[in-house]
Amino acid sequence: MNFPLYIAKRYVRSKSSQNAVNIINFITFLVIVIGSAALFIVLSGFAGLKTFSLSFSNAFDPDLKALPATGKFFSISPEQEKALENVEGVAAYSKEIVERVYLVHKKLGHIAEIKGVDENYTKATGIDSTIAIGGWSIGQNQGVAGWGIVDILNLTPNQVRNPLEVIAFKPGKGSISQANPANLYNSTPLIISGVYSVEEDLDQKYVFADLPLVQAMLEKDDTQISGINFKLLEGADIADIKKRIETLFDNKVELRDRQELNSSLHRMLNTENLATYLIFTLVLIIALFNVVGAIIMMILDKQQNSKTLYSLGTTIKDIRRIYFVQGILVTSLGGLIGVILGSLLIGSQLAFGWLKITPSLAYPVAYQFINVVIVMATIVVLGIIASKIASSRVTKKLLA
Repeated sequence: MNFPLYIAKRYVRSKSSQNAVNIINFITFLVIVIGSAALFIVLSGFAGLKTFSLSFSNAFDPDLKALPATGKFFSISPEQEKALENVEGVAAYSKEIVERVYLVHKKLGHIAEIKGVDENYTKATGIDSTIAIGGWSIGQNQGVAGWGIVDILNLTPNQVRNPLEVIAFKPGKGSISQANPANLYNSTPLIISGVYSVEEDLDQKYVFADLPLVQAMLEKDDTQISGINFKLLEGADIADIKKRIETLFDNKVELRDRQELNSSLHRMLNTENLATYLIFTLVLIIALFNVVGAIIMMILDKQQNSKTLYSLGTTIKDIRRIYFVQGILVTSLGGLIGVILGSLLIGSQLAFGWLKITPSLAYPVAYQFINVVIVMATIVVLGIIASKIASSRVTKKLLA
């Protein structure tokens, strides 16, 4: 058996004759347990918040989206549409056209974006799962609006007598002041058939309508669109699909996956997660100074035992290793117990949702194995550093 490990294990299990040393050791161990549990719980909480935040985009955004490389619109020919159907890995695709418009209802106004979509839009995205009132119906001057828009404009679904008026500026050049105001814009009535609810910003941003209707209002022909939404088969090679579609459109479009469509959100969440990890790691570093103090106290308490071992021929290097291994065992065991306690708390939150944001919404958490690895790696690395510092106090002068 490894001699330093054998002695270190005995030191970990045994109590000191000095009660103060036992109290210090217990407090040190408790600090490690609490610190590692807290770090694991916080990381799991941020993982849950990230999943919760991205769930909105998962329902709203497609797996892959083609956008114009330059400008706001690009053209798609019938031949290109037919070719898209044969791209391997694509389950469905949907065309769309988007433009900023002014919405008016009962003298109330709101600036938003109208998104004209075709009949395949619900196959390419999960937008129909977000419908809170009514249904997804965008034909015959019908549309779907966000909950925020409905609230701002005091809209009533399926209100035929007082429909929503959508106003869009006509494309063209020249001075607005010299033109007849009536010729500056196109308008169309829109009956709201359904209301979607995702999150506050998105709920105030979009009105969905039929693609040909919006193209006509914007004075675009049926080949001009703003984007194409793609639903991919599970396990599809995204890089290969991107290359094929870009080649099909002569590199006049750029392809973005769901993460790239929400790059700002991903960066913000990752930055917050990193900042929180670094702050709690700093707390752990301060806490592990207790480990240094506890090991030094143990060295002084076991000074006579160390002298005996030295007299029997044990080298100073091996004696240092005894206390070094002891420190690693204490920190690793404390980290493991902390992770287990944190796992129990996270598991109970997932099972019972005892901590709630609202009476109907439990605080989101996510149990991820990577967080277990991060916490244990952090504790072990900091434990090695603390143990190395403390064990270096064993010198020939101390054992003389």
